[in-house]
Amino acid sequence: MVAALAKPGRLDRIAIALSGLCIVHCLATAVVLGLLASAGGLLGAPIIHEVGLALAMILGAVALGLGVMEHGFLLPVSVGALGLGVMAGALGLPHDGSEALYTVIGVGMVALGHRLNFLAAD
Repeated sequence: MVAALAKPGRLDRIAIALSGLCIVHCLATAVVLGLLASAGGLLGAPIIHEVGLALAMILGAVALGLGVMEHGFLLPVSVGALGLGVMAGALGLPHDGSEALYTVIGVGMVALGHRLNFLAAD
C-alpha cells in the first residue's frame, strides 16, 4: 500500500486535494461562525488547525522530498516549505479573519509547490 501511494505524482495529487479541502474548511468556518456562533466554535478549534498543519507538513515532506530525489528541482519544495511556514505563522494570528486569510495564502502556496512537483516529475 505504501508503495502504491509513493508513485510519482500520486502524493502530490492527494496533497493538492487536501489543500482544496483546507481552503473549503477555512471559508466554511468563516461562514458558519457568522451564522451559528456555537457550531463555528467546533470548526474553529485550535486542535483542528494544529492537526491539519502537522498532516500537511508530513505529507509535504514525503511528497516534495520524493520529488526532489526523483527530478532534482528545488523550486517545488521551496515553494511548498514557504507555504507551510505561512500556514504555521497563521496559527499565531488573532481569529479576526487574518488567520484564515494567511492560512488560505499558505495553503495555496503549498498546493502550488505540489503542482510544480507534479509537473517536474513528467
